[in-house]
Amino acid sequence: MERSDQHDGAPDGENESQDRHDVRSTSTPSKEAKLIPVKGTGLSGPFIRRPVMTVLLTLSVIVAGIVTYNKLAVNDLPAVDYPIIQVTCAYPGADPVTMANNIATPLEKQFLQIPGLDIITSSSTQSNTQLTLQFVLSKSITDAATDVQAAIQRATGKLPIDLPSPPTFSKTNPNDQAVYLVGFMSDTLTDGDLYKYASTVVAQRMAILPGVSQVNIYGVQGAIRIKADPAALASRGLTMDDLANAIKAGTVYSGAGQFDGPHRTFVLQPNGQIDQAEGYRNLIVARNKDRSPVYLRAIGEVKQSVYDERTLRF
Repeated sequence: MERSDQHDGAPDGENESQDRHDVRSTSTPSKEAKLIPVKGTGLSGPFIRRPVMTVLLTLSVIVAGIVTYNKLAVNDLPAVDYPIIQVTCAYPGADPVTMANNIATPLEKQFLQIPGLDIITSSSTQSNTQLTLQFVLSKSITDAATDVQAAIQRATGKLPIDLPSPPTFSKTNPNDQAVYLVGFMSDTLTDGDLYKYASTVVAQRMAILPGVSQVNIYGVQGAIRIKADPAALASRGLTMDDLANAIKAGTVYSGAGQFDGPHRTFVLQPNGQIDQAEGYRNLIVARNKDRSPVYLRAIGEVKQSVYDERTLRF
């Protein structure tokens, strides 16, 4: 009885703290987690509401990119259409120094005045000069061609007066390469005949095919070559200029007019164009003091050959 009374008679402070502890533990409310639905709007709405679909779609795009990465086309030389124009001029008989001084230099001075010109290069060889003009990408090829034509016309007065034909230009692209090559060989035709056949028959038929932009012919053009004998010219008091003028006058091809009658009109068709070596051999280039004719065969060698004997094919 005494021990029980002593337990009941515990200090008031301890009982009070225990009661407070019990009250605090029973009176604290429990907090439960709540899911708040997210409502996306616009294009991102379905991806926000369906996270699983979004993850799968992202993974599929990543896998597809990895699989097709090695199949991507990489071009070291991209197909960029640079506005490039090539100018060519022929001056038969002129050496490279003469071509560079009398042909290339006057043309370059006029080309340098064209706005938008980026690079200009020239190459002069025997009887031929070639210039390549590259413009900036912002310049249209049509405008560049117009400016080049105007520059050639301005330089005409400074070019040799006996130039057979004015300089010509064409649009080129250094990245372009021939996609189809055709070779011609013959046991009976000469190189000049092969060139004539390729240019008059084959090239014209190929040029009209759909998708064909240009047909280039590589070869040598047929021509008649005259090799004069300086000793024979001097013995007859003739010069090389006299021989050249006589050949031009003897092979002129122009209209001769017509005869008009009361009931009928006749058109004159002069036979002044010579296309065979035999015709040139019998050409009268001058007359002696006794008025006897001097034929071309007496002062030079005439043969059926090609325009450039230094060009070979194999």
